[in-house]
Amino acid sequence: MPTVNETDFSDIYIIPDGSSYIWGKTTPSGLVPVRPDDFDEFYQAVMNTYDGENSSYLVKYKGYHYRVERTVTLDGQQYCARKMPHTVPDINKLGIEDKLLTYLKSLSGASGLILMAGTTGSGKTTTLSALLKEFLIRDGGYAFTLEDPVEMPLDGTYETIHGELGICKQMTPPGGSWTAGLKSMLRCKPRYVYLGEIRDPEIASEAMRAAISGHLVLSTIHASTVTDAIQSLVKYAAASGISEEMSYDLVGGGILAVLHQTLVGVPKRPKIDFVFANPDSTAGDQVRGMIKSGRLNLSTIIEAQHIRLSRNIPLFDNQ
Repeated sequence: MPTVNETDFSDIYIIPDGSSYIWGKTTPSGLVPVRPDDFDEFYQAVMNTYDGENSSYLVKYKGYHYRVERTVTLDGQQYCARKMPHTVPDINKLGIEDKLLTYLKSLSGASGLILMAGTTGSGKTTTLSALLKEFLIRDGGYAFTLEDPVEMPLDGTYETIHGELGICKQMTPPGGSWTAGLKSMLRCKPRYVYLGEIRDPEIASEAMRAAISGHLVLSTIHASTVTDAIQSLVKYAAASGISEEMSYDLVGGGILAVLHQTLVGVPKRPKIDFVFANPDSTAGDQVRGMIKSGRLNLSTIIEAQHIRLSRNIPLFDNQ
């Protein structure tokens, strides 16, 4: 059999008895057993890298990176290891609908928060990383990522279509502090800020402040719909110590796009629902106004934006 690195899979599941499984690719979620030639060596690396504290961690194995999630079941330790690609994919090859992709690319010069929602394994990180790579190739500039663990290999220099450069540097939260890491990043005046995930009040409020101060911020959040993602972001911001009214105002002022992604079909392709705020934050905008008011009845606006995009009609009158 091939080695672990040579085996074609996105996630490998290792249950407590040491058996391992990957997606069979015949049905949307069916699994098949697999036992690569070097599995025992890989399994030891997965177990030995665990530091006794963080259930999510990065394993470096023979030139590949694997993001591991360790859980404890009734029968013992279980692991899900996600194989991270050697290079960030070309966003043009992910299968994103053409008109949506064109609009996303046009946001490279904007500021605000692009928030990608979805469940675990829905491709959120891949899509946002590919989008950030596209921005760096189109317009250049300085980008910083803050992740735990670092997943996609974005670190490096990119030559733009104009012959200038884009630079991306990646880091993990210093001492485990996301807030300290983000504050340190912002002192470097990056054009782009990528946050692996918004998962606590402090990082939510700091991300929104960065978004309204001229940065283009990209991040993910666990949520089942576009509206749920906005509600979760507001709740996180409010839990940081500011009032709920101020949280709605902060999110409304800083949001640029909220996307919700699922993977569908065989082979799997992204299906993305979305709502966009006007990139010109000084112009009138229903989305910003509705969020600031606290009334998140966005279904009609979401549907209208889908229709306008499909018919090549500008999303906003001033575009």
